Amino acid sequence: MGLTALTAIAPTVWGTTYIVTSELLPVGQPLFAGLMRALPAGVLALLISRTLPFGSWWWKIAVLGTLNIGAFFPLLFLTAERLPGGVAATLGATQPIIVAFLVVAILSERLSRWRVSWGVVGMIGVGMVVLGPGAALDPVGVLAGLAGAVSMGTGVVLTKRWGRPEGVSALALAGWQLTAGGLVLLAPTLFFEGVPALIDPPAVAGYLWLGLIGGLVTYTLWFAGIRRLPVTATALLGLLSPLVAAALGALLVGETLTPVQLAGFVLALAAMLAGQLTPRVKNGHQSHENLRVRSNRNGWKRDSRRSPAPWTHGHRDLP
Repeated sequence: MGLTALTAIAPTVWGTTYIVTSELLPVGQPLFAGLMRALPAGVLALLISRTLPFGSWWWKIAVLGTLNIGAFFPLLFLTAERLPGGVAATLGATQPIIVAFLVVAILSERLSRWRVSWGVVGMIGVGMVVLGPGAALDPVGVLAGLAGAVSMGTGVVLTKRWGRPEGVSALALAGWQLTAGGLVLLAPTLFFEGVPALIDPPAVAGYLWLGLIGGLVTYTLWFAGIRRLPVTATALLGLLSPLVAAALGALLVGETLTPVQLAGFVLALAAMLAGQLTPRVKNGHQSHENLRVRSNRNGWKRDSRRSPAPWTHGHRDLP
């Protein structure tokens, strides 16, 4: 639970991105904001960790950095530009459902119907909070929103699959991905937007928050959590982002929350919490996903000579 709480800090902080961007940063510079969130933080992490990728990790980091940051940020900004914020947030809330199916294809795990169900409930809850009567559906924005969810969802699952090299810290892994994603964003940013003509002190504060806290600190916590927690349960923590954004809008901008929105808050939080639990199957054994996480953490090995594939520690069969 402590590790889950630490990992939940990441999507909680990411929920501040909208208010920081709208209140502090220059208007019409979303790619530059993404670049400033990724590249300086990534370079700082490299200087602190003094660790560079090696061997096959060069191409793996290129893939992960593109999926989690380099492609995800532009798609996120395009979605926000083409769709009302509520619709964009609801599309982002589909990510836990997407991840639940991706773990079947990429990690060869069983489909967690429990977490798929709670992912649907969470998406409904987020929709109740953020969707308004004026919500419109632009096809390009909808495709960009779904593509962004698939992009980061795939990056999350591949991060789980590839893990982390021996002796490499979570800070170094975050630095590798932030740097790679920032380099992917560099050319499009300079070509389409350039550098803002004026960066005032509030904008500097906003970029520092997005880069140091919203980038370096949160991605370090996020990747450390993905390594040890069930990946679908971790993805459900992402429901915190739109909820925090809506709460900040009510507290700082004076927006009011209706009873339906409050009910949506409760529903989404209940889905997120329920998704962290691992239900027991009828014979009382824990699910394969939970056993897999425990095996990675405690060094257990799988005995493939027996069916239904018990887990062993030394010569003692686990219940």
